[in-house]
Amino acid sequence: MIPVSIRLNPFKAEGVRLPILEGSSPVPWSRFGRILAERPVFTLHPLFHAGCYYVQDSSAMFVGHVFRKFLERMEPGVRVLDLCAAPGGKTTDIAASLREHFGDSFLLVSNDPVRERARVLDDNVARWGDPNVVVTSVDPAAFASLGAFFDIVVADVPCSGEGMFRKDAVAVEQWSPDLVRLCAARQKRILSDVWPSLREGGVLVYSTCTYEEAENDDNLEWAAETLGGSIVAAEDEFPEYGVRLTRHGSLLRAGVVPGEGQWAGALVKTAGDSMPARSDLSGLKPLRSGLVKGVVKGHDFVPDADWALSIKYERGTYPEADVDKQTALRYLHRDTIVLPDAPSGYVLVTYRSVPLGFVKNLGRRCNNMLPASRRILMDINNA
Repeated sequence: MIPVSIRLNPFKAEGVRLPILEGSSPVPWSRFGRILAERPVFTLHPLFHAGCYYVQDSSAMFVGHVFRKFLERMEPGVRVLDLCAAPGGKTTDIAASLREHFGDSFLLVSNDPVRERARVLDDNVARWGDPNVVVTSVDPAAFASLGAFFDIVVADVPCSGEGMFRKDAVAVEQWSPDLVRLCAARQKRILSDVWPSLREGGVLVYSTCTYEEAENDDNLEWAAETLGGSIVAAEDEFPEYGVRLTRHGSLLRAGVVPGEGQWAGALVKTAGDSMPARSDLSGLKPLRSGLVKGVVKGHDFVPDADWALSIKYERGTYPEADVDKQTALRYLHRDTIVLPDAPSGYVLVTYRSVPLGFVKNLGRRCNNMLPASRRILMDINNA
């Protein structure tokens, strides 16, 4: 069985009982990562939808480990770009690390240039609940307009995908030497385009899910020599778990480490032409920016669905109804539910005291305010 792992949300999961953790083991390089004893049906777990944890391969969590190495050299107000972020695993990991380190004093821009993938990213960021995450869907070249804005850029770039062969038959069918060359060239273009947005002295965390030197060490060398950077020597860490050093990074091979394949390295920007930083992100047309509590409609203030999921939601703002699992799943299925003991008006639905979202209680029924894009599509009757 291919191991499955999750990463807990430290700002939601503390004190919440999660039965799926029974028999789990820690991910060596992630304090909140757990390798599960068996694979559950996450879709039927209300606390997954509530953002108490994110399902992420343990090897992919290594990128967050590399990222955290550079936080000590940063200051409050740090600005980070997760360049190729969908579906959101690395973004949620980075957001938790930034909040632990800097409190509210950070900005994370999470981007995916493919609009459909960016919508999935946006939903996952909403579930995670950190209002300091801005979601965008632009080409990497668009960030050059910000000047030298970012202190850290995380680029988990599209690659030939050898690290996914074990679980992705399509990746095996598509692989070829030509694909490796195409990916290596595309990665150079991505790095060149985003480079002006990284300040001098800033850090590039570069990663792929392939084993090809042309896409990994060679491209990091190319970036250092061509764009202007100093490669940060990788540390020999976790050899007992199968992590191996390459020339400039750390390699995790599927079947050797607990998870799938991953490579990660880093460099510090030492040169490059950049405009002074501009703080206006409006030109990027963000899909998400800041905390929106709701909107006024006539004489009514309608709470925003994402406010319920935010770690900044102030409990007690609205009446709450804690429901059982089946009712929670019916809510997440976007069915009409009945809350006979709840007052009329807007009510926060919770499961095990963790917020799921709002309803408008009309007495005999409730208007379900869960966004349609987040509804459970599978059958919930036998959950």
